[in-house]
Amino acid sequence: MTDPHARQPDDDSPHAHLGLWDAVSIIIGIVVGTAIFKTPQYVFANVHGPWLGMGCWLLGGVLALLGSLCYAELATTYPRMGGDYVYLTRAFGRSVGFLFGWAQLTVILTGSIGAMAYAFGDYAVELFGWNPANSVWLAVGSVVVLTILNMIGVVFGKAAQNVLTVVKVLGLAAIVVAGFVWGGEASWASQQPMAGPGFGLAMVFVLYAYGGWNDAAFVAAEVRHRHRNMPLALILGTAGITAIYLLVNAAFLWGLGFEGVKASRAPAADVAQLALGAWGSKGISLLVMASALGAINGLIFTGSRIYVSLGADHRIFAWLGRWNAQRAAPLRSLLTQSAIALFLILLVGTEAGRNGVDAVMRFVRLNPLPWDQYFGGFDTLVAATAPVFWAFFLLTGYSLMLLRAIDPDIHRPFSAPFYPLEPILFCGMCHFMLFSAISYAQGLALLGLVPLAIGLPLYAISQWSAGRQGGKPSASE
Repeated sequence: MTDPHARQPDDDSPHAHLGLWDAVSIIIGIVVGTAIFKTPQYVFANVHGPWLGMGCWLLGGVLALLGSLCYAELATTYPRMGGDYVYLTRAFGRSVGFLFGWAQLTVILTGSIGAMAYAFGDYAVELFGWNPANSVWLAVGSVVVLTILNMIGVVFGKAAQNVLTVVKVLGLAAIVVAGFVWGGEASWASQQPMAGPGFGLAMVFVLYAYGGWNDAAFVAAEVRHRHRNMPLALILGTAGITAIYLLVNAAFLWGLGFEGVKASRAPAADVAQLALGAWGSKGISLLVMASALGAINGLIFTGSRIYVSLGADHRIFAWLGRWNAQRAAPLRSLLTQSAIALFLILLVGTEAGRNGVDAVMRFVRLNPLPWDQYFGGFDTLVAATAPVFWAFFLLTGYSLMLLRAIDPDIHRPFSAPFYPLEPILFCGMCHFMLFSAISYAQGLALLGLVPLAIGLPLYAISQWSAGRQGGKPSASE
């Protein structure tokens, strides 16, 4: 089990390459991906009026902020590289930490990388008028290129993240200006009764749009002056995301009206057309592509750090625990993560991949998966990975309360100020989203649950191997 009292790398460690704004950029870059372009119409379609819809977006931001206070305490108290992996290992034991790392490698992070890559590919083929079948290959290309950038070194990885985040924020600012300057005549009043299931489903879309801010905890060990900068990054990042989402949605309502947003398939493109005409939709496609690339890069950068700690603690993955000091990057983790993400992209986005999955399902006497219920590779991967994501997110919320009891005397550079309010509300949100994710995914959840189940015998093998050979692998080269 990870010893929380063991000496952690200090702020002058060669691992500490990231400043405050690098960490904020990672958070904003991962969270503000494509959801803000895909979900507003569904949120407003499931509420009675525009102000309730804006309230949903504000509530999502408040819940994200409460969650960030939980993570700020965990990340500063247990700053070892790997984030949730470290907290879950300490709170629940090596087996849960192992399963978390395995799930991130095979389901959660690699699935999220694949989903964002599909978002990039889908908008690229639409922008350039290419065959939709090319989306899968553009998705593959985006993952390969950004993985190579991160393998060149941490400087290139964080520089790409900062540039993409700035482009994304500037593009969203342009949408806000277009909505408020060229809109104004549309009404915020609801003219038709609500047709959707209601507030609960609206919050599902909102909380999905806020997902990902917690990934900054994976790189806590690489943040300079982390005792100060990690809480600031998490709070500033989630507050900034909330402000962005509120401004963008207000611009949608101002430019298109409540009924207009509900009826729009692409509200950002419709608002951009108010200012730029036909060029507006092209500009939005470019903006979504940049947003998707920023999310992919952030996920690649942060996710690869989990496997360093996983490899250091579990002999079966010792080869993932290697850190290249010259490039300040975990090269083997980056390569492995990229290979699995590419496998998932091809699995759900090609006919051969889907046929292979269905063949396996028939072999174990289960019905083929309902591929036609989902809209392309993006929707498929989001639905398949969401239940596993929310299950471990929930366990991390519980770990804060458990670790308060396990380590009552440990120094906590930052403590959740309203404890236990933050973890109680955070866990309540996770329970709600876990139930919603399972209900939505249905049979597709097997794509995430089966790899997770495979982790159980792998852990047993890892423990058996460690017992025979003794000792722990080193985490550095």
